[in-house]
Amino acid sequence: MDLVLLAWKNLWRSRRRTLITLIALSFSLMLVQAFHNLSYGVYSAMIDSGVRAGSGHLVVYHQDYVASRDEQFSFAPGQLREQLSALAGVAEVLPRLYLPGLAQSSRESRGILLTGVIPQAEQRVNPFLRDLPTDQQLESLSGRQAILGSRLLKELQLKIGNKFVVTLQNASGDLVSEMFRVRGAVQTGIKTIDSSLLMVGHQRAAALAGLPGEIHELAIVLQSQKFERLVFPALQQLLKNHPQQVGLSWEEAMPNLANAIRLDYASQKFIFIILLLIVTIGVVNTLLMSVMERFREFGVILAVGASAMRLRLLVFSEALLLGLVSMLLGSALGSLATWYLQEVGINLRYFIDETLEFGGVVFDPVLRAAWDRPYMLQIAGFMLLLSLAAAVYPAIKAGRIKPAEAMRHH
Repeated sequence: MDLVLLAWKNLWRSRRRTLITLIALSFSLMLVQAFHNLSYGVYSAMIDSGVRAGSGHLVVYHQDYVASRDEQFSFAPGQLREQLSALAGVAEVLPRLYLPGLAQSSRESRGILLTGVIPQAEQRVNPFLRDLPTDQQLESLSGRQAILGSRLLKELQLKIGNKFVVTLQNASGDLVSEMFRVRGAVQTGIKTIDSSLLMVGHQRAAALAGLPGEIHELAIVLQSQKFERLVFPALQQLLKNHPQQVGLSWEEAMPNLANAIRLDYASQKFIFIILLLIVTIGVVNTLLMSVMERFREFGVILAVGASAMRLRLLVFSEALLLGLVSMLLGSALGSLATWYLQEVGINLRYFIDETLEFGGVVFDPVLRAAWDRPYMLQIAGFMLLLSLAAAVYPAIKAGRIKPAEAMRHH
């Protein structure tokens, strides 16, 4: 205890230098914690939006469909949907059929991806369909109503209520056509989707393609991403009875989004390394200057019988106190910054007018943080360890002081 009190007094001998170091350490910790939590919140929101409109947190495909995306690799899910829906943590299981084709109006024609869905299930989770008025939602599995992407609707020069024709190749290799009526239009903000999306009831799509009861994708939307580690093993167990099907996580099914997030995290780590260098330099400078200023004093202490190890422990105690105060102050500031970023956020609408797309997913231009407390504790503890590591050289320097030389030092 006496050593700690002495170390505390020594730190404040040079009040200005200690304050500058504390501010640098605390501010660095605050930046790392706050901006990680901002990224964590933004990515969580993007993943949630992406999986609800895309392939789900988990997804089941025919094993040959994964690489080729060839519509011939469909499968009959049997009781799989009901079995998955019964698992704890599963919010919705969405069977989908994807069929490339051609949409023709009386004026224009465009290539499309006809998507057969279960309307009520999609409407409960798909963020784009939830925003549609009730009178523009699909009503049945077998009706000839269709929802189009906003750009596709414009390019075909159609309006709500107009009729158009869809032509595609069925399972037998024959060209088949069917007339549909525009029920509604969605704007996702992703150009490729808005210009090719055509959504109809699953039974109508399956009948047109000659694939009754079959699907290409079984998207599993969870109540929260944290349930993935519980549901995925159960999915793999169920698929043992379906050897032709394979279960994937959202990272495997949506590699563009997963890779974009990994790349952004990699750039954050680079910034984090720069901040750590600032921390290390600050601590080393503070402690080394403290040792050099007390060179004669340390010589006297050694001359009256103190050991070199005690001097080293004194320097480490100073580093420990410096790290502890910085850790507490920086974590408090990081928590305040995270709270602000969560409640208020950063509104990018003031800077960018266009829709924001990242990794093939449209995200909210108001960026909000989310709490990642384990990471905050981890990085605060790492800051403390780094302060102690930075004290190694000054402590060695203090322990090597020779009393005779130190007594002559001015």
